[in-house]
Amino acid sequence: MRASGFAVVVLVSLWAGALAHAQAPAGGAAPHVAAAKAAGQHANAARLFGTLCVPPPPIRAPQAAQPAPAQPPAPPARAQWYAEPVKVFDNLYWIGQTEYTSWAVVTSEGIIVIDPLFEYSVEEEVANGLTKLGLDPKQIKYVLVSHAHRDHVGGARFLQERFGARVVMSAADWNLLETDPGRWPKAKRDMVATDGQKLTLGDTTLTLYLTPGHTLGTISTIIPVKDGGRAHVAALWGGTGFNWRSGSPRYITPERPARFWYEHYSHSARKFREIAARDGADILLSNHPGTDGSTSKLPAMAKRQAGQPHPYVIGNQSVSQFLTVAEECAKAGPLW
Repeated sequence: MRASGFAVVVLVSLWAGALAHAQAPAGGAAPHVAAAKAAGQHANAARLFGTLCVPPPPIRAPQAAQPAPAQPPAPPARAQWYAEPVKVFDNLYWIGQTEYTSWAVVTSEGIIVIDPLFEYSVEEEVANGLTKLGLDPKQIKYVLVSHAHRDHVGGARFLQERFGARVVMSAADWNLLETDPGRWPKAKRDMVATDGQKLTLGDTTLTLYLTPGHTLGTISTIIPVKDGGRAHVAALWGGTGFNWRSGSPRYITPERPARFWYEHYSHSARKFREIAARDGADILLSNHPGTDGSTSKLPAMAKRQAGQPHPYVIGNQSVSQFLTVAEECAKAGPLW
């Protein structure tokens, strides 16, 4: 009873915090914010509500693209980012760092890594992390990249060159990667993902869906997992933040104003919600530990006893609620 009571207190606190950050919506945003609030009863959805359902910052003049520095910035100290790897399901492992997540799907014929972190952390967290878990990084066959931001694609070049892994990304985000001015090692163009594509390795098939919004080619993925032999379905939402609110010319152009991005994001959230419902997804995953609750769920895995509920299994309704919040907050975005 004490644990149950604590969970209620945590959820109420999260919800109160989300509400405190969400200012009273104005004009046409109000019904969408209300719909997001109504859907945000689960802890994951409440966190998302507090992040997305807020007024956009003041409109700034279009920014000029800044030249890349002559040298990439020095990596942060290991103590600031290192995290221990964790087995989450029979065939799914968390091999991320403090603020960013990489997932390893282990199959009968090798490993699929999803989002290989930064170039400075991939060897320690992904390659060495797999070794710590008793797995062989030489068995990495595919690297699936949700979107071409450095925190998720920076490590792809290392895995491509060290282990010969195939790198999978959407066409739009291959283009985004190749035009990124940052002076960090970038993967060479390889496999191009298409909407609804099946990526099969051994006994496991991942299904990839194009969900543009966070970037033009963001990929969200349906992943079959097992817990003690019991089958579950995970829905990995490929990109969360409204990045265009920064006004970056990488997003905002005359052809692609803010409304363009909000509309693509809301459509993608609705699309992936319908897919997750159809496929019976009862697990929500993200590439940031704060988004899917990994920050608290990973420590809970270490304490979990046989027969206890799995921290990541939240049920199909809660997965749907999370994606409803994403959709409705995006619909509210241009209407504040």
